[in-house]
Amino acid sequence: MSHALVPPRRAAAALAPVLPLVAVVALAGLPSTGDGAGPADVVSALVAGYCVIRLLRERRRPLSPRAAVVLGLPVAGLALAAMGAASPQAAFDGLGRYLQVFVLVPAVVLVLLRGRADFRALAWSFVGLALWQGAVGVHQYVTGTGASYQGETVRAVGTFGAQDVMGMATAVSLGVVCAAGIALGRAPVWQRTAAAGCALVLVLPLALSFSRGAWIATALACTVQLALAGLRRAVKVAAAVVAAGVVLTGGFGVGTAMLQERIDSITEVADTPDQSVVDRYTLWAAATGMWREHPLTGVGLKGFPEYRDGHATLALSSGSDIEGAGEEYHKQALLSPHSMYLLVLSEQGLIGLLTLAGSWLALLVCALRRLLRARRRGPGLDCALVAVGLLLWLLTDFVYGDIGGPSTVLTGMALGLTAWWALSRDDRADAAPQGGAPARIEEAATR
Repeated sequence: MSHALVPPRRAAAALAPVLPLVAVVALAGLPSTGDGAGPADVVSALVAGYCVIRLLRERRRPLSPRAAVVLGLPVAGLALAAMGAASPQAAFDGLGRYLQVFVLVPAVVLVLLRGRADFRALAWSFVGLALWQGAVGVHQYVTGTGASYQGETVRAVGTFGAQDVMGMATAVSLGVVCAAGIALGRAPVWQRTAAAGCALVLVLPLALSFSRGAWIATALACTVQLALAGLRRAVKVAAAVVAAGVVLTGGFGVGTAMLQERIDSITEVADTPDQSVVDRYTLWAAATGMWREHPLTGVGLKGFPEYRDGHATLALSSGSDIEGAGEEYHKQALLSPHSMYLLVLSEQGLIGLLTLAGSWLALLVCALRRLLRARRRGPGLDCALVAVGLLLWLLTDFVYGDIGGPSTVLTGMALGLTAWWALSRDDRADAAPQGGAPARIEEAATR
């Protein structure tokens, strides 16, 4: 009996370092309690402390030189922008948030993940969060208890509420990308089948989020994943997606007039844009105006709201209408350009954008190089597809959105998964730390 219990104990011990990371993802699905730090943000800080303690106890170097350079590159631009902030409080708040999302959380994920089993556990936690948020979102649509959209409270926002209408769309999209990557890899058949089913199920709540940016980013990321997985898999999955779309629009009547209008509006942004698109264009123009006046270092962290009215035209509305999902009707001020690239350009200038985007580009190049090696030889293709897909989703979504709200911590976790695949040492990172049975079992299962 004692021998029979050894493998489960070893497996539990092997997963111990990743469990705090899974907890961060899970806590991101708790209802928002206000504008301050949410439970996931607090736990992410605690996990960072736990990571430091582990490193000190194990007496090992936290990051390789390459990883330190790639993940630390944004710090230079952030430091300059913080010095140009309007107040010490704005500098502290902005610097802390950027460091958390783009430096500290990815570095913690990179350090704590010790193999492909940990990677998959964290990826599956994204899928689990997406399923939970998607279930809540579909219920909101069916019962009319979601956020307001065109005068009806039908917009699926999950537990993130009407204040963060992009929260559920982000969580569900990242779950779709993770599920698609696992389904297209070389994991055991039951995992691939379960992941494919999850990806198809999540299409419905993603559609009901009415988030055009999330749709575009998810479609692009999954298309690239299909292309990288091989032509044969791409044809099979494309056929399944088409069949699921037919069932959803025909069998369940998901193709409502509002959804069709939202889809059509993607191609009408230049001809007859709605007010949300007009506001976005106006905010983009304001951001570029700030950059022209402060081209190198921007207006300073958290400076966009202060400079917005001096650069925006009269076409900008007074704010977004917020109602439903437990919120009384009110106007929410438009305090960011709703584009991560333009937000960084306006507040951090060209230096900040080059350092931050340079870090992302380095991650993408390293992740693609290792993906190509995984396709030719060795296991880990599912991890590669998840890592590349997540980064591509973020880079695409950053064109239409920026960080903010309770879902922001998911951005850092997703970047951490990409960083682990791109920057960990190939051979040693693919082996479990004990080098025992769990490592050999997983190696055999993924070949």
